[in-house]
Amino acid sequence: MARLSPVLPRRYGAAPLLRNLATGLCAAFVATVPVRADPVTITALGDSLTQGYGLPAEQGFVPQLQDWLRARGHDVTLINAGVSGDTSAGGLSRIDWTLATETDALMIELGANDMLRGTDPGLTRANLIGIIEAAQAQQLPILLIGIAAPGNYGPDYQQQFNAIFPSLAQDYDTLHYTNFLTAIADHAEEPGALQRYVQPDGLHPTAEGVALIVTDIGPSVEALIALTGN
Repeated sequence: MARLSPVLPRRYGAAPLLRNLATGLCAAFVATVPVRADPVTITALGDSLTQGYGLPAEQGFVPQLQDWLRARGHDVTLINAGVSGDTSAGGLSRIDWTLATETDALMIELGANDMLRGTDPGLTRANLIGIIEAAQAQQLPILLIGIAAPGNYGPDYQQQFNAIFPSLAQDYDTLHYTNFLTAIADHAEEPGALQRYVQPDGLHPTAEGVALIVTDIGPSVEALIALTGN
């Protein structure tokens, strides 16, 4: 992929033209950004990718996503229920007390550590089903966020693991975002992309990498907000 260049604003010599342009842009922004009358709370259940491993608290995934949504006009609060090192089994073990806190919707980002451990995809699927069913028992809309397995464990494992998320989304009628790291993968061919978007451990995104992820996943979270009916 070609390196992206910053888009520089044009310079206008006439002050009235600038005022007219600003007025028009503001009107368009107000017309297109949804404004909600009621606040929305979303719980983000996940592992270190959700928790914000290796980053200052305000630069993690949940705070950056909350800021992005609020800038878009949503009165939303995100609860960070990410635990570093957590597996789908860990998420299942804590789902009841996680949902004990009042919330309007659930984001599920689990499975990366299952994959890194070579966990049987059938077990991962069963654990995620338990989490989904617990949330649906409370009539919560769900955004299921996938993660892609590399070929290290062979094509059979890769295929079985990668099929978990789309099949569950279809079976349980949830929203689905294909791969948490898609936005970073899309920039992989940029010079210096690895150092810019991924921490030295080669696994977790930098703050700049998180910003890419938030911009890409944001519309899916907006769709989740729409399902809350608040």
